[in-house]
Amino acid sequence: QRDWFAVSGNLRVNEELTLSLAELVRLAAQSSGRFIAMGEGHFLALTEEFKRRLEDFSFLGEVRRDEIRCHLLAAPALDAMTQDADQVEADPSWQMHLRSLDQAADLVAEIPSTLQAELRDYQIEGFRWISRLAVWGAGACLADDMGLGKTVQALAAILSRAEEGPSLVVAPTSVCLNWRDEALRFAPTLRIVIFGQGDRKEQVEGLGAFDLLVCSYGLMQTSRQLLESVEWQTIVLDEAQAIKNPRAKRSQAAFRLPGRLRIVTTGTPIENNLAELWSLFRFINPGLLGSRQSFNERFALPIERDGDAAVRHRLKRLISPFVLRRTKSQVLEELPARTEITQHITLSEKERAFYEALRRESLQRIHERSDGPGARRMQILAEITRLRQACCNPRLILPSCDIGSSKLEAFDEILDELLASRHKALVFSQFVTHLTLVREHVIRKGISHQYLDGSTPQKERAERVAAFQRGEGDVFLISLRAGGTGLNLTAADYVIHMDPWWNPAVEDQASDRAHRIGQFRPVTIYRLVATDTIEEKIVELHHHKRGLAESLLSGSNVPSAVSAEELLRLMSEE
Repeated sequence: QRDWFAVSGNLRVNEELTLSLAELVRLAAQSSGRFIAMGEGHFLALTEEFKRRLEDFSFLGEVRRDEIRCHLLAAPALDAMTQDADQVEADPSWQMHLRSLDQAADLVAEIPSTLQAELRDYQIEGFRWISRLAVWGAGACLADDMGLGKTVQALAAILSRAEEGPSLVVAPTSVCLNWRDEALRFAPTLRIVIFGQGDRKEQVEGLGAFDLLVCSYGLMQTSRQLLESVEWQTIVLDEAQAIKNPRAKRSQAAFRLPGRLRIVTTGTPIENNLAELWSLFRFINPGLLGSRQSFNERFALPIERDGDAAVRHRLKRLISPFVLRRTKSQVLEELPARTEITQHITLSEKERAFYEALRRESLQRIHERSDGPGARRMQILAEITRLRQACCNPRLILPSCDIGSSKLEAFDEILDELLASRHKALVFSQFVTHLTLVREHVIRKGISHQYLDGSTPQKERAERVAAFQRGEGDVFLISLRAGGTGLNLTAADYVIHMDPWWNPAVEDQASDRAHRIGQFRPVTIYRLVATDTIEEKIVELHHHKRGLAESLLSGSNVPSAVSAEELLRLMSEE
């Protein structure tokens, strides 16, 4: 039935009682143990194994009145679950579908002859994995660590299908020109079109075989009707965490793009919660994880709220054929060492008094609010932002303040030491105002530098990156959001994070601007954290955030999302 297979079945208990599979699944879901109440003091005793199988069915698809509806791409799991049945009947469509899966599994795709790159073994396997999914009719989530060459693997897939029609790459604005440069270098037979540089309608209408349109997420949203008019051969969403909010207009525009093969590339498939994973799969394999409501009930709540390992395992089994993740430690033995140092900064007495006064004022403002929980949560986040800025430099709160910054002093000491040894550094802050103060300090010291934030024009970003790579500048100051993805800055071998961000994955992406393919020197990463402040508590949350992503990739436990009350506890004295 369209994109579904309907599964029905019967369990004959005795000559008088036969239960349908759908009914069994519903009854099993209502029972905590293996004994199912049948009414009038009668119970059906199931083996633990059979009870588990019934629960598996409930997570594999949606239980309807007399059948279970399973997505086409859930076929391997469904086939395995029916192997032990006494009798299985299937229509020709099911048999044909299984044969196509076997053929896809045996496929060994040839690297396109016009690809001008020497692929590493793991990159060849990545390309072939995408090719197998394409034959299957499935989309792919390429979730390799940052710096492992996801772009060239995606380009190989695009090139292998280019003869059949145009392809589309959607990427953050700061990364679009990088895609152009990589495509020109590795896939010279492609005709690269940067969307928006000229008449957009004319650009789209003129597309054909071997054409690759590179588009920013912003233009994808504003020009969605134009992009929806093309039947794309391959669509790649780069840095696909950009569509992690399924309700956002950007995500909705991406969901409507018509493409035969859909690929997302991201080093962080999950940053905060499982809704982000659902959004990625809504793009690559719509329907596999069910509706948002169904996904929340079946997977998100049991995993995030209850820490249910069995449910996590079922979700992992469902998505694992479509997610490929390799870490640097697994595939790049030759990558130089990476050292991470958390530099604890003790605030001065004046800074400490300033921070404490601000903290108490913040708590009072929060407790005085009487409007709804949504507004209260926003107030808490705003007050936390103020406290975090105070940890960096009191001048971020009071520009005319004459209280010095202990964090800036510590940064100065680190900078002097690494420059004396002829090292280069990337310096990240999530606050542009903080980065501005750091820049003023660097200028006063006469240090050669480059600078990039969200207001830097796209063309100028590429020029500044190229200049730094040529050796023009000892320090590159970058706002975390503007430069955390898609940039190759291997000229630096030091990374300094001036302030900790909520999610360690975002910091890791930024650090990987230096620690990536092409880096031949050990990389040292400093995180400056003010002691006895909210910054320390945020760092304590980091290992929980890492767990949320790795739970489905390596099997650790999953924390719940941070609630308003948990945020409020970050502001407490203890």
